[in-house]
Amino acid sequence: MPADDLLGTFEQLVLLALLRLGEDAYGMTVRREIEQQAGRSASLGAVYATLDRLEAKGYVSSRSGDPTVERRGRAKRFFKVEPPGLEALRHTLQVIERMREGLGGAGQPIGGMA
Repeated sequence: MPADDLLGTFEQLVLLALLRLGEDAYGMTVRREIEQQAGRSASLGAVYATLDRLEAKGYVSSRSGDPTVERRGRAKRFFKVEPPGLEALRHTLQVIERMREGLGGAGQPIGGMA
C-alpha cells in the first residue's frame, strides 16, 4: 500500500464503526456509533460523503435493504468493509503505532496513552 494512501481520522472512525455494527451498518447507525464510542459529533452528510468516498476507493460496498414504512417507502443503504478497506485500516493503524513507539522517553507511553 502506498505510504501516501493513509486513511484520515474520520475515515478510520467510519470503517471501525462499520466493523462494530456488522449487518446493521447504515448511515444513521454509523453516525450514532461514532458519536457514542468516539464522543465525536458527526453530521449524517459527513458520514455519507465519507462512505461514498470509501466505496469509490473499493474499501466498502453497499446494498439496498427493503423499503420500510418508517422511511416512507425508501430503502436503507447498508455498508460493509471489503478486504482492501480492512487492509487500508490495518496499514494506517500500524503506521500510527510505529510513529507512537518510543514517545515519552525511554520507550514509555506518553500522557496516559498505552
